[in-house]
Formats: sequence, C-alpha cells, structure tokens
Amino acid sequence: MTDITDDHAKARVLVQALPHMQRYDDAIIVVKYGGHAMGDEQVARDFAQDIVLLEQSGVNPVVVHGGGPQIGAMLAKLGIKSEFAAGLRITDKATVEIVEMVLAGSINKSLVGYINGAGGKALGLSGKDGNMVVASKVTRSVRDPDSNIEQVIDLGFVGEPETVDTTVLDQILGRELIPVLAPVATGKDGGTFNVNADTFAGAIAGALGAKRLLLLTDVPGVLDRDKQLIKELTIAQARALIADGTISGGMIPKVETCIYALEQGVEGVVILDGKVPHSVLLELLTDHGAGTLITR
Repeated sequence: MTDITDDHAKARVLVQALPHMQRYDDAIIVVKYGGHAMGDEQVARDFAQDIVLLEQSGVNPVVVHGGGPQIGAMLAKLGIKSEFAAGLRITDKATVEIVEMVLAGSINKSLVGYINGAGGKALGLSGKDGNMVVASKVTRSVRDPDSNIEQVIDLGFVGEPETVDTTVLDQILGRELIPVLAPVATGKDGGTFNVNADTFAGAIAGALGAKRLLLLTDVPGVLDRDKQLIKELTIAQARALIADGTISGGMIPKVETCIYALEQGVEGVVILDGKVPHSVLLELLTDHGAGTLITR
C-alpha cells in the first residue's frame, strides 16, 4: 500500500478511500492489537499512523492491546516461570503484579507515544479506570490424558469480563481523543485480574455497539483445510468449521470471541494479520479487505 507517512500520499489515500470512509463516518471501531504484532517498531508506527488516519477521517477508534510475549520476557528476566493451562497464563499474586506493570505501564505508554507521535491524541487507560471492566475469576477444566478425568485448574488472578461501564469511553469518544486500553480489570473486591486481550476487546466492542471489531494477530485470518484464507463467514458457518475441525487450536478462542462480540451487538468482526503494513486501512477502506469477516 502507498506510504502514508508523506502528506501528499496520505491525501491520495483519503481520496481513494472516500466511499468507504462514509460507511464508517462517526462509527466506533475497536481494534485489538496483539502482542505478537507489536514486536516490530516499524509495524507499531505503521499501526499508529493507521489509527490516527481513521480518527482524522471521522471514525472513532478504540485500541485494546495485548502483550503476552512482553509479559513472558519480563517474567523470565525476573526469574518467574510462565505456566499455561487451557490456553491461559496461570497468574499468581507475583505474576499479576508484573502483568499489570507491563500491560498498563510500558506497553500501554509505548503505544500511546507512537499514536501521539503520528499526530493523534491518545489516552492510555486500563479496565480498572472508572470501573470500566469488572471481572470475575475464570474457571477452566482440563482432561487428564492418563485417567481421562476432568480436573478444575486454578488459574489464579485470571478473569473474564462480568460488567462493562462505558462512562469513561463515552466522555472520550468524539472529542479527537483515542483511548488505548490495557486488558487489566478490577474485581468486585477491588483486586486485579489479568484478562485475555481478545475477550476484553470483545466485551468493550459489544458494550459500545461497535460497527467493527478488528482482531489483529500473526496469521492472515481463518484458513480452510487447504490453508487458503476464508474471506467471509457467518456465525453458523464458523461453528460448523469448529465442529468439523477446520478451525482448531488457538483460532478457536479467537472465533469464539468473535461470536460473543456479534451476539453482544457488534455488526462485524474481522480476524487479520497485524504484521501486514496498513492492514487496518486495507480492511476498512478498500474493496478486497485484509482478513476474515465474521457476521451474524
């Protein structure tokens, strides 16, 4: 795609995208920016430019970021072993302090800095601010391969959204400010929960009635059995692909998050590759898109 760092090139992109921009005028677009897509500085800067361009074109973007690799690196540096169960990080008291420090601290402020450097006005927040997201403890069970007995796993301070209060976001959106949210939530007792970023983004998008939720990851989207990109799916088709094994592994929870967000009122959810330059603009402002669109 055209390099939009140049002002003249940016103007050309805006002209070419005008028919598509009108479709999203004043709409809320929630973008989940994955930790794996955040590893490259130039990719992060390109992403920041995309978000600023969307805001300048009349869209209301909300950014939710992950940070799994960065959390893992910090834990390793501190000599804390990372353990996972049912696809989620087991988070004890020591770990949750590091998770909050990395997510709501270094990662959040770095992304805020990139967006501000690209000409935007980003505001870094977490789910704890204004009781935006109140979470409850996640419970998961796994089947022991030897005994074939399901065992409940204690994941510690891992939560899933129970309620979402959009008061803070309602005050921000539409005022040339771009909220950048870390997926850390509060518990009913005032404690801290680590929330899966996809799940967090789905809850935020649903509560805001977003027109689109974009899940940026490190794969092109949902692939068929021949490893070809599936451009569009309905909820029913997605469930069928999970049932027959076409959608498997780590893609299952992502698709389940898409379905959850759609059932909460989001118009469409897209899974796309965040490492493709300007993938957000390609998806929203061109005819061919850039990932897998899932709709009701």
